[in-house]
Amino acid sequence: MNAPESCDPALESDILAAVENLQRDMVDLAMTLVRFPSLNGDEAGAQAFLEGLFRGMGLATERFEVRDADLKDLPGYSPSVGQWERHDNVVGIHRPAKPAGKSLILNGHIDVVPIGAEELWSRPPFDPVVRDGRLYGRGSGDMKAGIAAYVTAFRALQSLGLQPRAPVIMQSVVEEECTGNGALACLHRGYKADAAIIPEPFGHSILKAQVGVMWLSVEVFGKPAHVLNAAQGINAIEAAFALWHGLQTLESQWNEPGNRHPAFAHLDHPIRFNLGTIDGGEWASSVPTRCVMGLRCGFYPGVSAARARAAIETCLGETLKRDPALAGITHRVRYAGFQAEGFVLEGTESLLTTLSAAHAQVMHSEAEWFASSATTDARSFNLYGSIPATCYGPEAQNIHGIDESVSIESTLRVAQVLALFMARWCGVEKSR
Repeated sequence: MNAPESCDPALESDILAAVENLQRDMVDLAMTLVRFPSLNGDEAGAQAFLEGLFRGMGLATERFEVRDADLKDLPGYSPSVGQWERHDNVVGIHRPAKPAGKSLILNGHIDVVPIGAEELWSRPPFDPVVRDGRLYGRGSGDMKAGIAAYVTAFRALQSLGLQPRAPVIMQSVVEEECTGNGALACLHRGYKADAAIIPEPFGHSILKAQVGVMWLSVEVFGKPAHVLNAAQGINAIEAAFALWHGLQTLESQWNEPGNRHPAFAHLDHPIRFNLGTIDGGEWASSVPTRCVMGLRCGFYPGVSAARARAAIETCLGETLKRDPALAGITHRVRYAGFQAEGFVLEGTESLLTTLSAAHAQVMHSEAEWFASSATTDARSFNLYGSIPATCYGPEAQNIHGIDESVSIESTLRVAQVLALFMARWCGVEKSR
């Protein structure tokens, strides 16, 4: 049975009001999640909490380890950046007795990025605070408020004595910030649905396309010498920066208007390369023999990871040949972390039309469509699971930065949109 395009107007009004009534609980949940310092490999406490939360909501639950050995031969796998214990996904599943409507995955990642220099924060990053209508703390926007929003949407239906008529699968996954293997592991586990929504903090816009993203390290080798005889040595750190400047020319080429993918033609700088880490040298008074750069490079949908790697390696080789100062330099490229390809969603997908209609009813405006110069777990569903997937989430500031925050009002509206979408997409029935 197809899901209804709309429910009874009185029922929809009740659903929106039920979400409003849960605002305090939603904020408390988001704050609780922020208090868990769920950095990569340290998610166990947060996942144990969510496992108990899902169980308390009457959902069937599963917690399973994300293991490279299970995933390394799958399309969409990215080489892990570490090995951890209790590195688990948590899934809560609503299974109606007689399914109807369309099934739905609500996915969110529990991992957060490092805090950076803590002394730059106005308060400890894992000690959340509400100030001027915003929730502050690492992971508040990216994306623990999104998890709180989809939980609140489901709870709002429950508070009315209702439940979705179709299966709803709530996923809290790991490794979104470095590989995407957590979402891939859910697919490998057999979790499928007619659509998936990820409440990433994109300010109520609906994701229609995203670039590919690749992580790599470039290890540069020079020649040691005492600084008194620096001319006899080859400085690996200086050479690394020369190679980085060479890669920036490739970034510029890919951003030229004639080279842009149509979905990104309206953006001035859709492809972004980033020099994220650097480690080099052995002694302040010695010419450094080695330098390692950690890089992030974007590339367009339709370009395979293998093709992007080849272009990057060709650029590095040509930079070495072109610059006489780099004679004698050798380098090695390694890949770990994201090897994530991009995708484009068509606007005619029923997922997108149903979601945009729910947005319009709650926000009283048409939704904006968003082409992202970053990657999200939506690619795993779209490219490797044949599941239409998009992102729709609250407005946040300083994600990956200092004093990260998310708008509480915006998060509440996202919860209303998701509750309304769930009622229309899945259908609703009285709880048993």
